[in-house]
Amino acid sequence: MPTKQSTNSEEEVDLGSLFVIIGKGFSKFFNFIGDIFKGIFHFLIVILIFLKENSLKIGIAGFIGLITGIFLEVKTPKKFGSEILLQPNFESTRQLYNNVNYYNDLVKQKDTISLQKIFNLDKKTAASIEGFEIAPIITDRDIINGYDNLILSVDTLTIKSYEYAAFKNSFTLYDYKVHELTVTAYENDVFEKLGDVIISSVANNNYLKRVKKLTNENLNRTDSLYRQNLAQVDSLRKVYVEVMVSEAKKQTAATNIDLGGGKSTTKELELFETNRKINEDLKEIAFQKSKSYEVINVLSNFQPIGTEIKGVTKNYAFLLTVLGSGLMVLFLLFRQLNNYISAYKK
Repeated sequence: MPTKQSTNSEEEVDLGSLFVIIGKGFSKFFNFIGDIFKGIFHFLIVILIFLKENSLKIGIAGFIGLITGIFLEVKTPKKFGSEILLQPNFESTRQLYNNVNYYNDLVKQKDTISLQKIFNLDKKTAASIEGFEIAPIITDRDIINGYDNLILSVDTLTIKSYEYAAFKNSFTLYDYKVHELTVTAYENDVFEKLGDVIISSVANNNYLKRVKKLTNENLNRTDSLYRQNLAQVDSLRKVYVEVMVSEAKKQTAATNIDLGGGKSTTKELELFETNRKINEDLKEIAFQKSKSYEVINVLSNFQPIGTEIKGVTKNYAFLLTVLGSGLMVLFLLFRQLNNYISAYKK
C-alpha cells in the first residue's frame, strides 16, 4: 500500500511536468511573435536596400514623368465644375437619371449639334462641355423614413415578414430624396444655361405633369375642406362660450350649482383640441404643397461661374511622377525576378 509521502511526491512530479509544458508553450508563443517581428523587419530592410541600390534609376523615371506632366498640365485647358442639388417628386428620379445619361452620351460621342439644340448653345460653348455626372446624397434618414412609410401603408402581418435589413438592401439610388448633378466644362460660364433645360426635360413629361396636377388639386381640395372644418369649429366654440356665459349669469352665488357647466367645459376643451389638430393638418398640407408644387425641386442651383477643378489627384505632374517611378520599380523587380529564375535553373 503506497504511503502518504510517495503520493505527495507523485503529485509534485505531475505539477512540475505541467509547469514545464506551460513554460514551453509560452516560450513557443513568444518565439512565434518574435519571428513575425523579425520577418517584418527583414522585409523593410530588403525594401530599403532595393531603394538605395536603385534610387538613381527610380529618381530619373520620376523626373521624366514630372517633366511630361508639367508639359501636359500647361497644354491642357483648365477645367471647371458646378453642382445643382435636385429633389425629384412623383417618382421622376429614374427619368432624370436617364436624361442625364443621354446628355453624357452626347458629350462622349462629341455630338455638338445635338447639345446645341437641346441647351440652345452656340457651337463653341456646346463643345466646351466635358461631362455630366449625377449621384444621390446618401443618408440613412431616407431609408428609415421610407421604411416608416411602408409600415404605415401595409398591415402588421405583412411588415413582420419584411424586416428593415431586407428593406435597406432593396433600397436603390433612385429611392434617395436628394441628388447632386455635377457638370464639368472647359468654359466657366456655361452652367447657368443648363439648369432650366435639365429640369424642364423631366417636368414636361406628360405623365408626370398629370400626376403633379392631380396631386396639387387633391391637396388644394383637402386644404379647403380643413379650412371649412376649422371655421365650423370656431363657430361652435363661440356658441359654447356664449352658452357658458349665459348660464353663469343665471346662477345665484349661494344656492345654484350648475351640473351642466362641466359638460360645457368638456365640450369646449374637445373643440379646442379639434381646432389644434386641424391646424396641425393644415400645416402638414402646406408643407406637402410646397414640396409637390414642382416635378423637381431645386434645392441649390448651378453657380453662374464654375469653380476650377484642382487637386493633387487631378494634377498631371503628380500623377505622371508617381506613374513613372512606379513603372521603374516594377521593371526593376521583374528584372530581379528574371535573374533569380535564370540562376535557379542553373
